[in-house]
Amino acid sequence: MKRDSTLHRIGYAERLCHWMMVACFFLVALSGLSWLFPSLSWLNAVLGTPQLARILHPFLGVVVFLALMFLFLRLVKYNLPEREDRIWFANVKDVVRGAHDKPLRIGKYNAGQKVLFWSIMVLITALLVSGVIIWRPWFAHYFPIPVIRLSLIAHSLAGIGLMLLIIGHIYLAFWVKGSIRGMITGRVTRAWARAHHDRWHEQMLAKEATQAAAAKEPRA
Repeated sequence: MKRDSTLHRIGYAERLCHWMMVACFFLVALSGLSWLFPSLSWLNAVLGTPQLARILHPFLGVVVFLALMFLFLRLVKYNLPEREDRIWFANVKDVVRGAHDKPLRIGKYNAGQKVLFWSIMVLITALLVSGVIIWRPWFAHYFPIPVIRLSLIAHSLAGIGLMLLIIGHIYLAFWVKGSIRGMITGRVTRAWARAHHDRWHEQMLAKEATQAAAAKEPRA
């Protein structure tokens, strides 16, 4: 892919953090499912023995939380609500059908991606808080049994909710052709940007024009 035909979309640090988090989340999710559903108890083998899985699961969960907090700090400014988001919601049926004939004024992330972003952040925070409360032998003894039981329920529900969101995220990443390549290489084609993020595409073109004009100016 020629560099001139693409736009830079995702930085190296964000991509590295994302894929590291994917690996850790995969291990945490499978080990968690092995305890929630007895018929899936064999899944805890992804972390070795059941005893080792019990030890590693919470630590890997903390790694996932820290990775998401890093991405939160880097991406939150692009995921704040904007007036233009209402256009996306009003035309969500066309978006699902893959119709791109209407200008939806989408920035770097569309309204649906913003909802996903904030939902993931809420659920990972719930998982961290509830996980700390039930974390034996480090913290659980500081809390009464009723609180631990409620935290177990909250942790399970938040975990299932987060898994469902991630499955939807993966599906949409494959459904929108070019998204996976963008997360691997950090660059997307100009046609992709124009079709899926028209306002961001315009902003990037304006930025390029400004940089080109500044480069042509004679230095004093």
